[in-house]
Amino acid sequence: MTEPLHIHFEDLEIGQVIPLGACAVDAAALDLFAERFLPGWDVAYGAPEAMVYALWSRLAADRTSGWAGAKTLAVDGLRFLRSPPAGELLRGRLTIMGKDPVGDEKGVVIAQQDLLDEAGRLVFSCLTRALVARR
Repeated sequence: MTEPLHIHFEDLEIGQVIPLGACAVDAAALDLFAERFLPGWDVAYGAPEAMVYALWSRLAADRTSGWAGAKTLAVDGLRFLRSPPAGELLRGRLTIMGKDPVGDEKGVVIAQQDLLDEAGRLVFSCLTRALVARR
């Protein structure tokens, strides 16, 4: 688990890139995921989209857990570009695309979030909107 950032709305800058950390597609977890949630999925094809989403979601939640008063409002524009094979190391990143203050106490932060494979190719991408407390 990554150390929380303990940041507020004002600490984030448009264009800022925040690493989300990395995780591997664990072979045993892939087998179990397919068995429980996608019977018939051939794990030779790699991780299914739902598992890729779950891996990203965990990285994003771990990294932003210390954001002041953060609450995810939306996850939009999901793009799944490939199914990474077992053993593949995935790295996440969050890029601040926009900010909008909402009153004196909070603001909306719009971010693009990506998972990249070991070769730097895009595996997954989405846009998120979150409420973050102001100082």
